[in-house]
Amino acid sequence: MELIAITGYGSVSALGTNEEEVWNNYVDDKHFLTFKEFGKIAGWLSVVPKEIENELHALKISNPKYKDLDKSVLMAIYVGRKAIKSANWTHQSTFGINIGSSRGATSLFEHFYNDFSSNNLGKTHPLTSPTTTLGNLSTWVADDLQTKGPTISHSITCSTGLHAVLNGIAWMNSGMSDRFLVGATEAPNTDFTLAQMQAIKIYADNMDAYPCKALDFDKTRNTMCLGEGAAVFCLEKGLKDNAIAYIESIGYATEKLKHNISITDNAECFQDSMKMAIDGIQGTIDIIIMHAPGTIKGDRSEYNAIQKVFGNELPALTSNKWKIGHTLGTSGSLSMELAILMLQKQKFIKVPYQKEIKSPKKIERILVNAVGFGGNAVSIVLRGIGL
Repeated sequence: MELIAITGYGSVSALGTNEEEVWNNYVDDKHFLTFKEFGKIAGWLSVVPKEIENELHALKISNPKYKDLDKSVLMAIYVGRKAIKSANWTHQSTFGINIGSSRGATSLFEHFYNDFSSNNLGKTHPLTSPTTTLGNLSTWVADDLQTKGPTISHSITCSTGLHAVLNGIAWMNSGMSDRFLVGATEAPNTDFTLAQMQAIKIYADNMDAYPCKALDFDKTRNTMCLGEGAAVFCLEKGLKDNAIAYIESIGYATEKLKHNISITDNAECFQDSMKMAIDGIQGTIDIIIMHAPGTIKGDRSEYNAIQKVFGNELPALTSNKWKIGHTLGTSGSLSMELAILMLQKQKFIKVPYQKEIKSPKKIERILVNAVGFGGNAVSIVLRGIGL
């Protein structure tokens, strides 16, 4: 396919929002998970820093229209502004937007439902439906940036962020849009969401030095942790002087449903998506940023798929979930940020507790994986600007 330039991006997570701060926090071997108690339940979560919470609050009160928005929408607006500034896109210019979320306005929806369930008359707030509809994500970002391009919001569970990239590329390849802002946002840190993850027995229940053991293929218990964050990217077709990285190839696949979680022991969906992504590229994959949620089956099945696709010539493997947890729909987007940073800095971010760590001699191409409930896998190849 024609090269897709990434000309700018914006992100927010437990690692921060400033590029150098985020990179420095990646280089550090510490994790950014916090043990939080909700009353009935407790668990490990990653949360955005207090100073960013203050900036999100300032955004919320900066416009009367924003006071009733969910945190997921506020984070999308916040990173959208950062992204177009870094790409030198102007307000009121025309570009498409596709920002998704696995769960959408989680906190706000739960707040409205709690009010409804406790109301003797069975009434709810009039803003319940419009402010919790998933379409709010891209619509509010488009309103804030004053773009007249197409706006799409979607949920494809934990591969949502990478599916947004696929959608943006498809629109540009069709000739219907020249530029697209793509990514995801997720604010799932609520007691009910935590309870759901604990109910399916995949959540971390340890007090180890690293609560989430993503890429520890010898672990005997599940160690997934939730996290919040948002990341969006400015995409343009072809070679660009201001490109910070390129998307060279994409792959996607979906498994047949055998279970609500639905992923086979050898992750057939990942095998197919990775084969599609690497087919025809000129060069080798130096690093794979795995989806690796920290569960026994999730990590092992993806690793099995990588072995089947790459054989004995495995690329270096890494993940960021041991550091910031699983940000659900945003996880693939934050993995893309890590890929861009490693391409720029030419430094491999290892997982500190891995027994055998293979480090690449060079970093030219990175494969980013994501998959969600239902076996919706996406694999994207990013390459540096110097190739």
